[in-house]
Amino acid sequence: MVEIAVAGGSGELAREIIDVLLATKKHEITILSRRDAAPEEVIDGTTWQKVDFHDKDSLVPVLNGVHTVLSFILCRSDVDHRAQKTLIAACIESGVKRFAPNEWSTSDVTASDGYAPKLGMREYLASINAEKKVLEYTLFQPGLFMNYLGAPLKTTNHVSTSKIQFDLEFRRAILVGDVDPPEQQRLTLTSIKDIANVVSLAIDYEGEWPVVGGMAGETLSVWEVLRIAEKVRGPFTVDKVNLEDLKAGKINASWTPCFDHPSVKAVEIAEAIPLNLILSNAWGAWVVSDEWNKLLPGYKFTGVEEFIREVWSGQP
Repeated sequence: MVEIAVAGGSGELAREIIDVLLATKKHEITILSRRDAAPEEVIDGTTWQKVDFHDKDSLVPVLNGVHTVLSFILCRSDVDHRAQKTLIAACIESGVKRFAPNEWSTSDVTASDGYAPKLGMREYLASINAEKKVLEYTLFQPGLFMNYLGAPLKTTNHVSTSKIQFDLEFRRAILVGDVDPPEQQRLTLTSIKDIANVVSLAIDYEGEWPVVGGMAGETLSVWEVLRIAEKVRGPFTVDKVNLEDLKAGKINASWTPCFDHPSVKAVEIAEAIPLNLILSNAWGAWVVSDEWNKLLPGYKFTGVEEFIREVWSGQP
């Protein structure tokens, strides 16, 4: 049993991970937040602690006795990484053993305009251990959420899902048609369930955490995803778009995917996110490594066909 602090623990993915950690009945969990908890955010079995992420001296006593800190502090709202850097400094001073920064996606920061700040945090973490190791950390990188292939059906407890490139409900897909070779369009898909389970197992892992912590449900090309989807759901209508249009901000297709998430209010942003994902898939920006697969050989990840069959078999 260890004490775990979850910074920004009211977020959707954080909630999924907290649920799995609570189910183990092995850990004490504290949620760190800038604000007081709303009634619907109170989670039985956890402690909610309002903190100032910019005040190291006030964070240190909160972190005393904590073994692992998982951060979900949004990079895009954390100017110059001030909040995460202050949190890291407090971790070191209070004797926290392990830290996971807000990664939770892919290793390639070109995959999204909003991912560029992640590079600065990676460099900062490397610098603090340059002379001697003062904090063990890992970059949890699962690639793209496999659960997007289940939208609009509910396949998670908390995480919002959207039709990004594949719409299995109406059997249609948007693929880049002018990439040579086509197999270059590879991506890693990992289910939310697997992400949460791997984090839980990683906390129990007695060896040293790898700096790069890739976890790969399955890595395959978008064309392979299409073939699997058609195998389960029947023939798809495929819109083939070209790179130049995508780079110009246009999806010339018969349908427009839209990213449905509570934090995304503007329609133009909701439509830009799928466009960027389709574009970045064209050069394999969502492929991640498999360090945690190798360190946890007894854990069986969900494959794409297994996921699609489980979700879509019997659906009209």
